[in-house]
Amino acid sequence: MSEAPATPRPVSADQGRPGFDLLLTPPPARTGWLLLPARVAAMCAVELQKLRHDRTELYTRAVQPALWLLIFGETFTRIKAIPTGGIPYIDYLAPGIIAQSAMFIAIFYGIMIIWERDAGILTKLLVTPTPRSALITGKAFAAGVKALIQAVVVIVIAALLGVGMTWNPLRLLGVAVAVVLGSAFFACLSMTIAGIVLTRDRLMGIGQAITMPLFFGSNALYPVAVMPGWLQVVSKANPLSYQVDALRGLLLGTPSHLALDFAVLVVAAALGIAAASSLLGRLAR
Repeated sequence: MSEAPATPRPVSADQGRPGFDLLLTPPPARTGWLLLPARVAAMCAVELQKLRHDRTELYTRAVQPALWLLIFGETFTRIKAIPTGGIPYIDYLAPGIIAQSAMFIAIFYGIMIIWERDAGILTKLLVTPTPRSALITGKAFAAGVKALIQAVVVIVIAALLGVGMTWNPLRLLGVAVAVVLGSAFFACLSMTIAGIVLTRDRLMGIGQAITMPLFFGSNALYPVAVMPGWLQVVSKANPLSYQVDALRGLLLGTPSHLALDFAVLVVAAALGIAAASSLLGRLAR
């Protein structure tokens, strides 16, 4: 006896509607060059969500740059102890404080990746098809988003103090790019150190040990020309100096080397991403 023919499956009235087929057949996964922008955008969205739910970090981080500008900037503007090329010292200082605030946010970014390792999140990310370089790049530029928000706060404070800055949209766009690139490098530096030391306590100690030398060993507070010779060598090897030079040239219109500054920042960010990516597997063991 032959088997009874199978009963045809009922056809839903919703089938055939635009977008309904996506519920039955998942969309193709992003691959190739589409993967990196998607990962970067996802990480940036996560950081923005964190700031939306908890703005206390934004407020507390605004205290330190405000104190630098109000106390240090106003005092040294009065005593005229540092040659600044004819501009008020507080104007000269403002771009350096923007770079400092961005660096202080990014330099401890490795703590987050260690926390993700301890929570098991990093292991789950590494078993996905996402390249390690995409994960690191996403986290690095997410740090850039947080630093960019902080830079806006510092610019507003500086404007309220009467700092003469440009409001040219193209120049402000250049400022945003410089802040993001610099923050991406320092975030990758932090994640590279995390891949070496593997613990939060050690990373905190190293981060605190290198932040002030990086800051004082740059042109954020004083021109390179007034430094001793050995410190000039350190300053020229410090990516923070090139970030400050770019910010100062864009915001104040002072003489700068924008092509060299952005080239150094791009190369530094790329090297930082490569270094952090190579140590990501060690961190997850």
